[in-house]
Order: sequence, then structure tokens, then C-alpha cells
Amino acid sequence: MPKIILDAGHGGYDNGAAYNGRREKDDNLSLTLAVGEILSDSGIEVGYTRVDDVYQSPVDKSRIANQLDGDFLVSIHRNSSPIPNTYSGVQSLIFKDSGIMAQMANNINREMSQVGYPDLGTELRRNLAILRRSDMPAILVEAGFINTDADNALFDQRFTETAKAIADGIIGTLIQTGELEFEPDDDEEIYRVQTGLFRNKENADAMANKLRSLGYPVAIELSKDLYAVKVGEYDDLDDARELEQQLRRMGYDTLLVSR
Repeated sequence: MPKIILDAGHGGYDNGAAYNGRREKDDNLSLTLAVGEILSDSGIEVGYTRVDDVYQSPVDKSRIANQLDGDFLVSIHRNSSPIPNTYSGVQSLIFKDSGIMAQMANNINREMSQVGYPDLGTELRRNLAILRRSDMPAILVEAGFINTDADNALFDQRFTETAKAIADGIIGTLIQTGELEFEPDDDEEIYRVQTGLFRNKENADAMANKLRSLGYPVAIELSKDLYAVKVGEYDDLDDARELEQQLRRMGYDTLLVSR
């Protein structure tokens, strides 16, 4: 079972960005703890660089994360801009644009966009100590702009959904890469979106690989000599419907299926 280290950015006398009395360090900590609770409830081991309002330098944070001996590090921040209410959205910072952390960054961004945060993509940041000095794959998530009123309203009003989006992006990536096995309850209804049904497995593989390259979790199932390409695994019907609409907008013929 993989261990996730969560870092709440800034802390102590380092407030991070601030706007109208709002301090980034506080938002970072509350969101980090909420994400950690969701991951723990899902059976994933979680460690934290901080759980209260203490100062840590970026080098301290990476050192603490390394001592916790995790498999992945996710540092949570809020973004800011020189002029308030100029930008809006989620952005993830990565050390290199490949591998599992690039995949996780894209998945977190996509999940956050379904909550309402515009997806600003990923950006290479090789100079950040939390990324550069980490002994494990690491990303830094900028969860909306703290000096944009719309992002703050979304952060406050859909706080649980925001935390769940980050957690789902982490969990979904671990499932995609085989780091974590998906084990639904026997009595739980699971919803997926079927995007294709093929007699030729090569055609099914081609569609599945294209969807995986876009960051979607995909499975191919054989039924009565036909290969069905199915995307996602949801226990919430509304979440499955959102995915179905997203795939339809991309031009796929979709069918909502359950088991």
C-alpha cells in the first residue's frame, strides 16, 4: 500500500500570500488535513509535514517528508497574482513533465476542474526545494487564487468537493498505475462510461490507450466475444454522468453502465 506525504505550504510567521485578511497558510492547512482524512478513510497511509501552525523552511519540509519515508509527496498551496481578480483556476507544479507525478498532476487538475476551478495546466519548476530535494516523486498543487474572489467563494462553498477532488486525483492515479488496487464493496453499485465496443482487440486497445494518454482510468472487458472500453469507476451516479458528458463533448459515443 503506497504512503502519501501531504505538505501544507507555509506556516508560522510565514503566512504565504494574503488577501483581505485571508492567509494562505490557513487555507493550506485546512485543505491538507481534509485531503488526508479522505485518503485515510480510503485505506491509504498518510503522513504530514505539519498539522498545526508552525514555521518550516522549504528545505525543512522536504527533509521532514523524506524522514517520513513516503512513496509520494503532494504539497498544497493557494496561488496569487500581482493584481487581484486577474486569474482563476488550479495549477500543479512538477519537477519533470513525465512519469507518475505528471500524470497525478493532470488528474488532480481535471478533478478540480469538475468542481469549478479552471484547469491552468501543469508547469515545470525545477528550482522549488520541496520538489527538487524530495527523495520521492512530488508535486505542488495551487488550489485556486487566494486574491481572486471567485476562487475563494468556490474554496469556501465547495470545500469538501475541493478536498475530494485532490484526493480522487491521487487515488485515481495510483489505480491507473497499479500502485493501488480498486476494491469496491460487493454490494456497492459501480458506474462506468462505455466509449466503445469492438470485435477486434487492437481497436479497443487503441481507444483505451488514447484515453489513458489523456489521464483517464480505462479498463477493457471481454463479453460475448466483444471488447468493451470502459472509463472511470464511480459509486456516485452524478459523478459518472459528469464524466459521460465530458467524453461526449470530446466526440465519444457513450453509454452509462453499472454492475
